[in-house]
Amino acid sequence: MKKVALIPARYGATRFPGKLMANLGGKSVIVRTYEAVVNTGLFDAVAVVCDSDIIYNEVVNNGGKAIMSKQEHACGTDRIAEAAEQMDADVFVNVQGDEPFTQKAPLEKLLHLFDGPDGGNIQVASLMQVLTDPKSIEDPNYVKVAVDKRFNALFFSRSVIPYPRDKEVKITYYEHIGIYAFRKQTLLDFPKMPMTPLEAAEKVECLRFLENGIAMKMAVTEYMGVEIDTPEDLEKAAKLL
Repeated sequence: MKKVALIPARYGATRFPGKLMANLGGKSVIVRTYEAVVNTGLFDAVAVVCDSDIIYNEVVNNGGKAIMSKQEHACGTDRIAEAAEQMDADVFVNVQGDEPFTQKAPLEKLLHLFDGPDGGNIQVASLMQVLTDPKSIEDPNYVKVAVDKRFNALFFSRSVIPYPRDKEVKITYYEHIGIYAFRKQTLLDFPKMPMTPLEAAEKVECLRFLENGIAMKMAVTEYMGVEIDTPEDLEKAAKLL
């Protein structure tokens, strides 16, 4: 099974513009993310797919591979789909550009789903981690996911799901980690699907799969480090580094 990791990188992030070029311990966030993915040793190829000469040159000048998008894209999945069309691989993994602490174990677990007993039926898969902090569970910046007994996603939401109407019922809350793995054709089909109502309302792109009847398999991971969404996250990452 040939595996490729693609890192969508948009320079003008809404909450933290230019965050991928921010200095994190002497290297930019995007270079640290790229190097972390390469160092897992899991992929036949790794590339940053970007919309900016600034990011392109940063990656290439630091020995990495970068691909410039030919057009504007609404989301990261659309961006990597354009690049994947010209690449030969069975499974493509989308690693966000603001994940400088990407580790081997979670990605390996994600890829193993495609080799497992139900692997042939899996078209798209993603990661999640357990949420225990009540503030994080209620925070709309943390996308929650509810799953069935086989760890297929039922719904993604920025709201608290499931809602604990009965306080006596023990519930495990999961945060969705925005790292995806796709069969090539499923990835290429994604941009052709119109944005769906639930996706538009929640601003959670993976809802497009569920609304089109495409199952998403989820795997639980224990640790994914710090995702750089805000200047405060950058400070946390610097301390962790």
